[in-house]
Amino acid sequence: MNIRKYENLNQLSINREPARTHYIPFSGLQEALTGDYKKSHYYYLLNGKWDFVFYEKDTDEGKTAGKSGKIDVPCCWQLQGYDFPWYTNCFYPFPVDPPYVPVDNPLGVYSKNVELPKSFENRRTYIVFEGVSSCLELYVNGSFVGYSTGSHLPAEFELTDYLTPGTNIICAKVRKWCVGSYLEDQDFFRLSGIFRDVYLLSRDIDHIEDVEIYSDDKKIEYNGKGEFMLFDADGNPANLDNPILWNAEKPYLYTAVIKYGNEYIPQKIGMRKIEISPLGELLINGVSVKLKGVNRHDTHPKYGYYMPDNEIKDELLIMKKLNINCIRTSHYPPTPYLLNLCDELGIYIVDETDIESHGFVRCKSKWSMSGNYWLTRRPEWKNAFLDRQIRMVERDKNHSCVIFWSLGNESSFGENHAAMSEWTKNRDKTRPVHYEGANYAEPAPNPDSVDMRSYMYPSYQEVEALAQDEDMRPVFLCEYSHAINPGPGDLKDYWDIIYKYPKLIGGCVWEWADHTVLDKNNNPLYGGDFGEPIHSGHFCCDGIVYPDRSIKAATLEMRAIYQNIKTEFNGKTLTVYNLFDFTNLNQYTLYWSVETDGIVTYTGNCTVDIPPHCNEKWNLDLNIPEKCSLGCYLNINLVDKDGFSVAETQHKLEVPVVKENICNTSSNISITDEDEVIKITGEGFSHSLNKMTGMLDDINGLNCKPTRLTAWRAVTDNEFRFLNSKWGFSENMEQIGENLDHTFERCYEFEIVDNKIKLIASVSGISKEPFLRYTAEYSFFDDGSIDFKMNGKVREDCVELPRLGFEFALPKDSAKFRYYGMGPEETYCDMNGFANIGLYESSAKDEFKPYIYPQEHGNHFNVTCLEMENGLCFTATDKPFEINVSEYTSDEITKAAHISDLKKSDFITARIDYKNRGVGSSACGPALLPQYCITEKDISFCFKISI
Repeated sequence: MNIRKYENLNQLSINREPARTHYIPFSGLQEALTGDYKKSHYYYLLNGKWDFVFYEKDTDEGKTAGKSGKIDVPCCWQLQGYDFPWYTNCFYPFPVDPPYVPVDNPLGVYSKNVELPKSFENRRTYIVFEGVSSCLELYVNGSFVGYSTGSHLPAEFELTDYLTPGTNIICAKVRKWCVGSYLEDQDFFRLSGIFRDVYLLSRDIDHIEDVEIYSDDKKIEYNGKGEFMLFDADGNPANLDNPILWNAEKPYLYTAVIKYGNEYIPQKIGMRKIEISPLGELLINGVSVKLKGVNRHDTHPKYGYYMPDNEIKDELLIMKKLNINCIRTSHYPPTPYLLNLCDELGIYIVDETDIESHGFVRCKSKWSMSGNYWLTRRPEWKNAFLDRQIRMVERDKNHSCVIFWSLGNESSFGENHAAMSEWTKNRDKTRPVHYEGANYAEPAPNPDSVDMRSYMYPSYQEVEALAQDEDMRPVFLCEYSHAINPGPGDLKDYWDIIYKYPKLIGGCVWEWADHTVLDKNNNPLYGGDFGEPIHSGHFCCDGIVYPDRSIKAATLEMRAIYQNIKTEFNGKTLTVYNLFDFTNLNQYTLYWSVETDGIVTYTGNCTVDIPPHCNEKWNLDLNIPEKCSLGCYLNINLVDKDGFSVAETQHKLEVPVVKENICNTSSNISITDEDEVIKITGEGFSHSLNKMTGMLDDINGLNCKPTRLTAWRAVTDNEFRFLNSKWGFSENMEQIGENLDHTFERCYEFEIVDNKIKLIASVSGISKEPFLRYTAEYSFFDDGSIDFKMNGKVREDCVELPRLGFEFALPKDSAKFRYYGMGPEETYCDMNGFANIGLYESSAKDEFKPYIYPQEHGNHFNVTCLEMENGLCFTATDKPFEINVSEYTSDEITKAAHISDLKKSDFITARIDYKNRGVGSSACGPALLPQYCITEKDISFCFKISI
């Protein structure tokens, strides 16, 4: 058989040390207690500049000079000028013909001169590569040392017999593809190189090979060699008569130190017990816990798979402030440093092994998750599956934060996954086993191999059905609420159900951060920007935060839905529910305020003593005004000792809204029918209405283009499936849908009665019959104000609309505005749980949201008043409307594929919308719920325009 060594399933490694717990040995007890491994005398970090030679294909080595230079380690070579990034989602970037990989296989040759510290003399020396994609061949001083596959798992080799006194040359040959690449078909950029830490370890001649420490809620045990010492968090000898238990809210850690020979090996240990109750609840230390999670990839716009330690810590601190308590390590084990921090900071981990073979779902002519061609059903791949599971479990077994073992992702289910589960359950009986792919087990889904049922993007109805069926295993949504921009808009709908049923234990939003690569001008790029022959476009830009981990409106929505209090107010009594699992609310201060017309008019605060999972009622004696002009609300904030608000809620107060200074006289109005327009004049103002369109051409010179009645918005990522089949797109030659991106207004009849203009009109997409027919009435008053009312009928066979409302083109010097409604961030009808109704100021520039793929953004829901800088004001006269103020038109945003493609208009577009469709998460998730769609056929809309 013409098979190359890195295509050999029977040789996944050569001379690689057996998998073990991650630890760094120290030379003294006090050193070990600090845990600062970088100061260990037995640790020598090799990160930094390495010599590098890149070959387009590995067969060129020794025949051509290749492309040489210095390269950073850790990093990915595609981010340093070699080869190109390649993004695909659910298909392989090469033919699916296992175990074969492309004939032209790029090769990167790393080399570094290393002089060992004196402390390494007369001891054994090992080298550890924490992460290398996709396979590694190691040489020292020209001699072959070993080989390893498994990109996101450590590879350790003993170098003792290969080293010489003085300088030694370490050479690592890394190939882009190997047989292991068939198990690494994750939804991410395909990158290569040494992307995690590389270091040397100096060990005693006779040393401990592994450290395994058992802990539960009552004891900590070590059964290995050496002296075992246990210290509390203050560094004192620990007494476990009344142990302090670990959980994500209060992550107390003991320090175990094992002394053997000249080595002291520390391990941070949290005492906690994981169980599943008869009701299907996830119990941590006997307490029912809901997992408020995210899926996290290793992704960095400058370094690829590598993230510097300080940025990992910053990222986790952000997560804690966002009320996230769980990470699913999609879809491979993370760097050990992240798990150390999750132990310390308190984040539950679903530890997932480095297995995904999603590309098999499309390797034939039809989509299928079954069939014996899947690797999990091929006996010759069993060892490859087991190898990755074993290495993850052995590496991470002492981490308190790890609460589930996951068998990988999107690789169907077969005997190889069953073997992984069997090994894992025999090895570790303290943690449940997770695998979503068990849904595809045959002949019946979800066998005993998994301890919970896990699902991706189920509908709300499906989730509720699972909650009520007879299988009492926990139900976990390992992926839900697809966070592609500007969503997700369905978090609250899921969590209303999750809180309702015990065995719904939570889930992980897909996903944490956008994946991008920066060009030389720091513009973000995605799939297809690098000349790839096949790619998945910008589907990698689906994070709840931006690539730099800055927050979006959706981030705040997740934070609000995940927050740990809920409040109810009936006009007098405030009920506060403590949704924490282990924390009494007496650690916080509860603040409340009455906000009238955007101004705080009354405040109060108290300390509340509410145990976890309990609630308490207070009668609030509020100073409430007799009336208001915009609205009156009770705002609640839960604030920690550092002054950070960890939760906010708002309740509308029943205060009469009285509109003052409303002009209802029209004695000085003149309405004249001219050639193409109707002129409306009064003292100090002049308007005009176009007789052919029924639209206001001029509003006293405050607008610079005629008003338009439109239904188009720049398509969101969650709506692309509708682009041609529903809404249409005028560039589509097949002319499917309504072509809402290119519409025309038409006025059929008009009538002037006193101070009113009544008309009959319609709106049509190009080449389509009208989708909306309506009657409208404009009423004009002496102060220049205009009351507008319309009643319309959407064609019965017309699809749901993306939005419906008026676009006003305004001069650029009117870009600033203020509004009374939901803010300050963008809000939609299904994404506003984080927002308070209030009086906010903004500008068209500030409303822009830098989504990597430009699309609809900047909406504000539940608005009753919008006042532009130039004095133009829009006020709701019946129901609240929605607004959007932008430097770009929907058409300009629609045509842009990158932020750098956007060109600002020479005017500002202000939208006053009857409704704007929700954002949902239907790119992967369920269809948008009916209450967030514009499906009604009868339209009634009215508002007031003031100048």
